[in-house]
Amino acid sequence: MKASFNDEHYELVLACKRGDRQSQFRLYHLYAKAMYNTALRIVQDEAEAADVLQEAFIDAFSRLDNFRQESTFGLWMKQIVVNKSISALRKRKVTWCPIEDGEYVAEEDTEEQDITFRVEAVKQAINRLPEGYRLVLTLYLLEGYDHEEIAHILHINEATSRSQFLRGRRKLLDYLAN
Repeated sequence: MKASFNDEHYELVLACKRGDRQSQFRLYHLYAKAMYNTALRIVQDEAEAADVLQEAFIDAFSRLDNFRQESTFGLWMKQIVVNKSISALRKRKVTWCPIEDGEYVAEEDTEEQDITFRVEAVKQAINRLPEGYRLVLTLYLLEGYDHEEIAHILHINEATSRSQFLRGRRKLLDYLAN
């Protein structure tokens, strides 16, 4: 099986598929920090992010035979981490703010604000957001998913994703302005 793109860890993944524990160890260390940070941005709890990370790697290594290498290992692993993180949130009962019938949420026509925020202030403001807003904002801005993908991942409709994003962004800007 040959990858149709350039995955720098292709041979390492093949070795893992053959059961090479050292290769699994190396692959874990290559991706653990980035995957932990992804989980942490979603679940907002260090211990829970560590649990998600471990579950995700256990799942990935146990399902490695199903990985057809149609994408990079990192992309495949990130999807597992995002799904595990969202499952952890669902156990907490995330509540979504529904769009009222006839309500239309338009894109804000504001110019880009010329304000520089410190990273820590932005992190704190994101952490203050209600969980639904924070999750959509994180998936969209930090993880790079579009609203269609977010809707699919979270089992919501695309309009709800857009609404949550716009409301979350507005609330985030309010927090940062104050």
